[in-house]
Amino acid sequence: MSFRQNSIVHATTSSEDSTKRIHEQPINNSNSPNSPNQNKDLELGQKDESVDYMARAQWLRAAVLGANDGLVSVASLMIGVGAVSQTVRTMLVSGLAGLVAGACSMAIGEFVSVYAQYDIEMKLIEQGREVNQDENDKEPLSNPLLAAGASALAFALGGVLPLLAGAFIKTWGIRLGVVIAVSSLALAGFGAIGGLLGGAKAYKSALRVLIGGWLAMLVTYAILKVFGIIFHMEVSSSA
Repeated sequence: MSFRQNSIVHATTSSEDSTKRIHEQPINNSNSPNSPNQNKDLELGQKDESVDYMARAQWLRAAVLGANDGLVSVASLMIGVGAVSQTVRTMLVSGLAGLVAGACSMAIGEFVSVYAQYDIEMKLIEQGREVNQDENDKEPLSNPLLAAGASALAFALGGVLPLLAGAFIKTWGIRLGVVIAVSSLALAGFGAIGGLLGGAKAYKSALRVLIGGWLAMLVTYAILKVFGIIFHMEVSSSA
């Protein structure tokens, strides 16, 4: 009887010791934080983050919006002037003046805006260096001159389309129709590109931009027409 009790106690103790050894063994899990696979994934993630695709999309979107602004501004200006004057020269001079003034305005506004952003970025970098004391931490900064040049160029490229469309047509009605048609096609194209860059449906974005451009041209023509009637402005069909 005593021999059986000692055997049972010995078996129980051996079972407990083996269970403890199993729990104390290190677990080799490939998902542990220090595993080679996870380190490779972290390295790949850091490489992917080094390419800022959102920044590229924002620049392209800003360029499309600048071109759209130039197109609507110059086309509306030419059509508005065409409401009170039928001469080719008057429409071209007004369109060219609007293109140059608009491009300069866009460049100056973008320069001031981006320069303010540049000052804020520099201040944040200086504060970060004071806290971390790390002078090797370099981040890409905004470039005011590049932003100003890109904005002016985009505006000019958009504004030159209606200007060239009405430059060689002497008949007043046909000239207005061609300017509106070319501007409408360009507006739809710019809207579709902007929609694709923004992740929206191209046809919806193109329709919104097209309707906005038509409203701008219609309102400008109507106001200038009423203005010409009230003040008895001369309408001439000679070139």
